[in-house]
Amino acid sequence: MSSEGLAGSGGLASAGGLAGEGVTSAEPYEYALIRVVPRVERGEAMNAGVILYCQQHRYLGCRILLDEDRLRALDPGTDLAAVAAALGALEEGCRGGPAAGQPPGVRFRWLTATRSTIVQPGPVHSGLTADPAAELDRLFNDLVR
Repeated sequence: MSSEGLAGSGGLASAGGLAGEGVTSAEPYEYALIRVVPRVERGEAMNAGVILYCQQHRYLGCRILLDEDRLRALDPGTDLAAVAAALGALEEGCRGGPAAGQPPGVRFRWLTATRSTIVQPGPVHSGLTADPAAELDRLFNDLVR
């Protein structure tokens, strides 16, 4: 059974208008998977989310899903509350939170910086899209669910 209490996506409105306004061609984007690594020394990981950034569309969004049963299968002793809190903090950083004054590209780089904690970003990948929100949904469904 999955828990989607943390699931969500956040787009960014910029001073120039709503995210994606007036852009119709495919533009480059970057994304990273968010992984939960319950025992870092073992290296086993579970995908728990996706962060996507598209500079041209002025878009930064994330989708998070904590599948507690899958996580318990990797490590029954995992502190689920701590993982949920870390994923929530990451989602808050994506949506703005304390870093709201920072440009979305700066926040994306901060959110995808290498960490050696239980919640880690994967490598940054790139692609092309005309609709970053739809691409985020596709990546989330293909790589996390």
